[in-house]
Amino acid sequence: MTIRRAGRDDVPAVLALLDGATEWLVARGRTDQWGTAAHSTSPRRVEQITSFADDGGLWVGETDGRVVGALAVGAALDYVPPATEPELYVRLLVTDRLSAGQDLGGILLEHARRLAREDGARMLRVDCFAGGDGALVRYYEKQGFTRDAEFAVPRVNDVDWLGQVLVQRL
Repeated sequence: MTIRRAGRDDVPAVLALLDGATEWLVARGRTDQWGTAAHSTSPRRVEQITSFADDGGLWVGETDGRVVGALAVGAALDYVPPATEPELYVRLLVTDRLSAGQDLGGILLEHARRLAREDGARMLRVDCFAGGDGALVRYYEKQGFTRDAEFAVPRVNDVDWLGQVLVQRL
């Protein structure tokens, strides 16, 4: 897999990865993380991914000319407790479900670590869905992160979205 900085032209491919991940979750009855709607049909999500590209923090991984993963890094999002030291924040990590088992997420996270070190940050943070069976939290722990703060994002007419911030010292 080769990793390159993404631009606006890559936004549809990143949204397709998110749509594929949502379809995979829905097929397993795990709708509490992202619901059932396609990300590509959400104006808010399209705007968010476009802003990641515009601010230079969106990266894509390609295999044979096909986007198989995406990583967005930058400042922590508003719903996350602020850091107490300089950091790089993983805002998005998604990989192609057809490429499962190839450690694409791990390769993209290693890219994030390199970017953080180049910026002089000694901390990489990420947040993820902490509900369900906790599989996503365990994934990041296997990638070398440790649990930090828990948080909840209120949702209208639904239970709060449970989140976990994880940290890795570099």
